[in-house]
Amino acid sequence: DPMRDVVVVGAGPAGCRAAALLSPDRDVMVLEEHDVPGSPVQCTGLITDEVIRMSGVRPDILSTISGAHVLFPGGGRVTVRSRSHFARLIDRGSFDGMMADAAASAGAEFAFGTRYGRHSLQDGHVSIETSAGNIRSRLLIGADGHSSATALSLTDNGPAEYIRGIQVDVRSRCEEDDTMTLRLGSAVAPGFFSWEIPFGDFTRVGLCTEWSAGPPKTYLSSLLRISGLADREVIRRYSGKIPIGGRRRTYGERMLLIGDAAGQVKPVSGGGLYPAFKAAPFLKEAADRAFSSENFSPRSLSRYEKGWKGEIGRELRRGYALRKMYRKMSDGDLDRAGRVLCRPRARHALGDLDLDHPSSVAREIAKDVPALVGLMPLALKGLL
Repeated sequence: DPMRDVVVVGAGPAGCRAAALLSPDRDVMVLEEHDVPGSPVQCTGLITDEVIRMSGVRPDILSTISGAHVLFPGGGRVTVRSRSHFARLIDRGSFDGMMADAAASAGAEFAFGTRYGRHSLQDGHVSIETSAGNIRSRLLIGADGHSSATALSLTDNGPAEYIRGIQVDVRSRCEEDDTMTLRLGSAVAPGFFSWEIPFGDFTRVGLCTEWSAGPPKTYLSSLLRISGLADREVIRRYSGKIPIGGRRRTYGERMLLIGDAAGQVKPVSGGGLYPAFKAAPFLKEAADRAFSSENFSPRSLSRYEKGWKGEIGRELRRGYALRKMYRKMSDGDLDRAGRVLCRPRARHALGDLDLDHPSSVAREIAKDVPALVGLMPLALKGLL
């Protein structure tokens, strides 16, 4: 069998972006256990203009979100309007397909319906066991998502925590097509938050919970009742889990990790596209250096981790610190924070929220509204 330069495990956006960057100069194969890219969908479809720019593709914009109603456990409400917009709504399945097409156009070969089993290091290459037989490669890229088997091949390399999510599309049109509704509190989404997002003829309703809260399905039933959507037709249902808090290492002997497999996830919102796309150029740089020097050792490939952490590590660390603070807040704490957030200066600062850099708004609010210093995580949770 021929020796591949690079084998990428996973045809999600992270794996496809890595493949698109590497393929012009390398022989790249992408393994995907599902029959098509973008399946199953495990995302709200809410992304920023910067993520679209970095993706290298041009997805159709279904809608623009410019505002948010944040609802608190005791009945309080804070409505925030962006001075431009917070995010765009896209069809994630279609987006993932476009990412795969871009990688294929760059020269990557795809093997769909092919499951990664394990890999071992041989003399001068990696031997990868798959459901379709063994494949040899000089470099392995792990982009196999939240339960990454490639990541777990490195000792003690699980995420700090997992959160569980569930969402449904229900046939119902929102009154405000540019405004999402977010709910906080232990009765709705313990340890995280819920969302209701307008998609034209349907509304996407979902939530995440911390792992100790148990399966989120029961909370979804309650959320549908609370939001007045329990009797509406459910068009689609999605569920999954998200690794939060990073992984110990994102490189190994002849291996690099990217995306959820690398723990590159925003801790406040659970979003993974922005960190993965920020990391991708550093992956290409490290891979190119390894091929040119014929050095695929962990020491050589560690420059990848140093690079991407230098770019986004500080924001991810701050985000996880805010998440840990938020998890300690009781429903009463959330209600008190909500009352403070109603103040004009706090709402003004929230209008400048950048979903990809939430800690910058946190600092502004702390400076302008000292009463919120101890309650800061709520401000960020409510808007991401």
